[in-house]
Amino acid sequence: MIKIEINKDKITIKGHADYKELGKDIVCASVSSIVITSINGILRIDSEAIDYNEDDGIYIEVKKHSEVVDKLIFNMIDLLEELEKQYPKYVNIRRCWLCLN
Repeated sequence: MIKIEINKDKITIKGHADYKELGKDIVCASVSSIVITSINGILRIDSEAIDYNEDDGIYIEVKKHSEVVDKLIFNMIDLLEELEKQYPKYVNIRRCWLCLN
């Protein structure tokens, strides 16, 4: 299962969906595409807005909030939530709602 933890300034994505065998797992590919596309878009707008690394998962830290950066982050979260609805056995999102104001 892919586990995603969302806080105001940090997003952590860990695990593997195990929907299908390696190379054919559309759930893992979808999560990766959503997240990497969002990271790349944010960095094109403001290269100092986030820090991220891909050591044993994907870790994103928001360093600078702006209207555009926040919209891209919330768009990424919306897409991941849709994926969670479609594949609840393979994607789990834990949210700190009080932290998302």
